[in-house]
Amino acid sequence: MTSRTGLPSAHSSRFVFVSGVVSVVGLAVSACGGPPPPPPSSPAVQTVAAVADVHSYARPQDARVTHVALDLTADFAARVLRGTATLSVQRTAAAGAIILDSRGLDVSSVTTRDGRPLDLTRGPADPVLGQALTITLPDGVAEVVVSYATAPGAAALQWLEPSQTAGGRQPFLYSQGQSILTRTWIPTQDSPGVRQTYAARITVPANLRAVMSAEMLTPDGVDGPDGRTFEFRLTQPVPPYLIALAVGDLAFRPLGPTTGVYAEPSVVDGAAREFAELQRMVTAAEQLLGPYRWGRYDVLVLPPSFPFGGMENPRLTFATPTVLAGDRSLVALLAHELAHSWSGNLVTNATWSDFWLNEGTTTYVENRIMEAVYGPARAAMLRILEHRELMDEMAGLGGPADPDTILHVDLQGRDPDEGSTMIAYNKGSALLRLLEQTFGRERFDAYLRGYFDHFAFQSITTADFDAYVRDRLLAGDPARAATVRLDEWLYRPGLPDNHPVAQSAAFDVAAQQARDFAAGTPARSLTTTGWSTQEWQHFIGELPPGLSAAQLADLDRTFGFSASGNAEVLFMWLRLAIGHRYGPAMPSLERFLTTQGRRKFVAPLFTDLMRTDWGTPAARRIYARARPLYHAVTRGTLDPVVNGAAVP
Repeated sequence: MTSRTGLPSAHSSRFVFVSGVVSVVGLAVSACGGPPPPPPSSPAVQTVAAVADVHSYARPQDARVTHVALDLTADFAARVLRGTATLSVQRTAAAGAIILDSRGLDVSSVTTRDGRPLDLTRGPADPVLGQALTITLPDGVAEVVVSYATAPGAAALQWLEPSQTAGGRQPFLYSQGQSILTRTWIPTQDSPGVRQTYAARITVPANLRAVMSAEMLTPDGVDGPDGRTFEFRLTQPVPPYLIALAVGDLAFRPLGPTTGVYAEPSVVDGAAREFAELQRMVTAAEQLLGPYRWGRYDVLVLPPSFPFGGMENPRLTFATPTVLAGDRSLVALLAHELAHSWSGNLVTNATWSDFWLNEGTTTYVENRIMEAVYGPARAAMLRILEHRELMDEMAGLGGPADPDTILHVDLQGRDPDEGSTMIAYNKGSALLRLLEQTFGRERFDAYLRGYFDHFAFQSITTADFDAYVRDRLLAGDPARAATVRLDEWLYRPGLPDNHPVAQSAAFDVAAQQARDFAAGTPARSLTTTGWSTQEWQHFIGELPPGLSAAQLADLDRTFGFSASGNAEVLFMWLRLAIGHRYGPAMPSLERFLTTQGRRKFVAPLFTDLMRTDWGTPAARRIYARARPLYHAVTRGTLDPVVNGAAVP
């Protein structure tokens, strides 16, 4: 899924910080106030261990950012954000400076709140980490004001022309900060272990609307001489990658008392129909995990260049339009992003080597939400598809012995996005499923709720998770501890042979239909009436190599795969078509690759093409057209693949 290009083996950025809301120097209080207290039944929030973030220059054990106040104007003509970031600083008595992360920012001045200039030293630039900004802190200074502008090519920001939007009339801007791209638009300590509250004043052209991952204080904006200004605040501390902004021609539709959807006017009604059961998902998640602590849960459907399925920004999930299948069959993505409100947003990985803590737990919870809303049969089908993705990922990484198949992956000297693979998602989910099966759902559910209460508003490590599981589940039960083999799951490559295996009668039927077709049964004679998206995915995945062109044409003619409006089904069909060099599907492939930029889809398809002699010229021609559409995250994955680097 991600680029595997290496970086130098070490960086000078490896500084220790204390993760969590309560630290050894008491860094929980922010300018906007602290987080809401835990529920009365919850244990007190605990201090977690000090860890090292190799992807940040910051030294938050000396001085750390606790609050960011933005005052920015969006200049669409220049493709920059410009203005100020006022940072509230918590410092030790001995700290004489604070170190921030930045990449490509044009910093014009740094001052105190009352305008006194502060000394600024810029460190050497690294292509991935950017550069350190070291700001001298005189005695008594607890706030610094950074005046700056972003670069036109800032990696976190995508500025879209009207032609790249659904409406075709207004431009669009959105940010994507994960993993370490927030430093390209905000000068702060860009580490998942340095949680911060934030507020913002965003001024945009008068005919556009700004939305953020925060409480909206001015829903309609305030008109002024420079445009329309929107104000926001988030009083719960979050890692900086969750500070998110979007600006465009946006409409809103409520879905329930605390849920709704934003999208362009031509998209919003269809999105509201697709997401009609979102409030039910919130209820199901609360029943499993405890209270939702963020106020509202809304979804923003972005233009098709968005590189991910979704991004779990607090209060406002960013979602790809490829989830709009028309039949609510792909809404597991929303269950996933909603689950992040607990796993990832409430309890966060302290470093990117601990990324699986976010995604593995979230993938497990996603499946539990889907089971509660859509039933056990659908949940079982989704788990089988997860397992297939996991096995495909391990094969692509070099097999089960590859060190990147370890949950606690080593990212020293590497881009953290290299750890964003299905290992984190689906191997992590399988571990939690194993714990559930080993200890029973009732006990495991109590454990899971306790986990989120215990670590609420903290950033933790794999070692913290390990210790908590041993204390709350494995202690005093050596037989079941031996059954789980926790060390093997967390710290060794491959998939342990005690992993859970899901069963699905519906998938058994779909697999048999695939075998029958391969053996000569015409497509029209197969029993497929009423199949779900997941059954079609399984059917295509079970088709063997070596099908004839006539068989592929029969499938396409009968089921209309090349014209499918379901992105997941079309994706699997196009991979099958590439593998069989099925020419009639190539126009559909080119259309798919040039009309959306979701990395999950485009990266495997381009990789498949580049593995063939006949597909390489087509891949390069299509990529030349598609690349301007794609976000920097997707380009970073595909550039080394399409431009001639070895394909794994």
